[in-house]
Amino acid sequence: MAKKPNKLKARLPRGFVDRTADDIRATDEMLANIRAVYEQYGFDPVETPAFEFTDCLGKFLPDTDRPNAGVFSVQDEDEQWMSLRYDLTAPLARHVSENINEIQLPYRTYRSGWVFRNEKPGPGRFRQFMQFDADTVGAPGVQADAEMCMMMADTMEALGIPRGDYVIRVNNRKVLDGVLESVGLGGETHEERRLTVLRAIDKLDKFGVEGVRLLLGEGRKDESGDFTKGAGLEPGAIDTLVAFLSGTGGIENDGITELNTMAAIFASCGYGEDRIKIDPSVVRGLEYYTGPVYEAELLFDVTNEKGEVVQFGSVGGGGRYDGLVKRFTGRDVPATGFSIGVSRLMTALKNLGKLGTAEMVAPVLVTVMDGDTAALGKYQKMVQDLRTAGVRAEMYQGNWKKFGNQLKYADRRGCPIAIIQGSDEREAGEIQIKDLIEGKRLSEEIADNITWRESRPAQVTVKVSELVATVKELLDGQADDRRRAGEE
Repeated sequence: MAKKPNKLKARLPRGFVDRTADDIRATDEMLANIRAVYEQYGFDPVETPAFEFTDCLGKFLPDTDRPNAGVFSVQDEDEQWMSLRYDLTAPLARHVSENINEIQLPYRTYRSGWVFRNEKPGPGRFRQFMQFDADTVGAPGVQADAEMCMMMADTMEALGIPRGDYVIRVNNRKVLDGVLESVGLGGETHEERRLTVLRAIDKLDKFGVEGVRLLLGEGRKDESGDFTKGAGLEPGAIDTLVAFLSGTGGIENDGITELNTMAAIFASCGYGEDRIKIDPSVVRGLEYYTGPVYEAELLFDVTNEKGEVVQFGSVGGGGRYDGLVKRFTGRDVPATGFSIGVSRLMTALKNLGKLGTAEMVAPVLVTVMDGDTAALGKYQKMVQDLRTAGVRAEMYQGNWKKFGNQLKYADRRGCPIAIIQGSDEREAGEIQIKDLIEGKRLSEEIADNITWRESRPAQVTVKVSELVATVKELLDGQADDRRRAGEE
């Protein structure tokens, strides 16, 4: 006897998620609100592909025979390595460099899209997630950085996050670079170690001061037992960096001057410290930042996966990256930008009750009583008439011979109305319109079948010509009921 073939097991890779219709619609609504702010500031959209040549993604990627640590990579037919984009900034630098003679500088642009990280997934940590970026390329002055911070503050409020529940925190990498030089980490020879330090400091809000101390020293073991090797700094150097993060240590250089200029712009435009605040603990972990860095942080409390009450934390950040375009062109092209973590921001809005929850009304269902060509044409014509009038509608596409299944389908689908026309109704030029929402409510109140049959609740018979007007009237009534229920 032949063996039955093994069924392929359906499984989702770790760190990836399927998205429901509600998730997608809520995301689209949120992105539209963000886009409206960006457009108001004079930014225009651009789109880059998900794949880039690996060497174009930036020096923060590892240089190995198979560059697949941190990014997902493949070799194309001419043996060049390509990687799924790690963020949206490095691809923008490549795009600007390739089109530098056609692009009008300063170039003010925004884009949203999926980015990919080949990292260990965990609670709230995914390998694929969406970002929404805005960048100004070709603007050397810190007024461009200040504007970016103000735009982020305006975006938070446009999303319904009240003042006091968010703050845009600002620092300058020139200040931090000065501190790193003071502990012997300046120059190209310490580039890799300096990046390890930056990434350690960037974990301050996640691991606290003691966790950062461990990462600056020998390393840190997490709850799962995984060990992250540290930067290996001496205790004195660690103390200097921790003092800087707490605001009790620092140096005077151009970074301080730039921060003072930005603070003056914020003040003159009415953005107080309750919205935008200078904060020495802001680092940003990527090596390519060269000046101001900023982070959008949400201040309200949430309960994390361990049951602890903590502040929600960062939902986006960015900064000045004057060297990225120069890697390709050899010429100085200053740039600054901000990236919002869309999925994380959606979680925040859900916690605040600000996530778009306007439900999409399910389609009106035109049922099928006869399967001949003429009847199917008439059913489809009803659907098209409803769609032309702006009503969401569909014709039943399953096995039409089992009418009970059609009503079960309508119930599971949440259809508000069913249209029924058998041969008798068709000869009379009529249709039955069944209000499924009202019918369901009445069925819960009517106890016996005799009363149900006699009442024929929430069902009317009208002329075919009255289809659209009757359906729209019923839908309006259902909408009023939902609105009143929401107000109670």
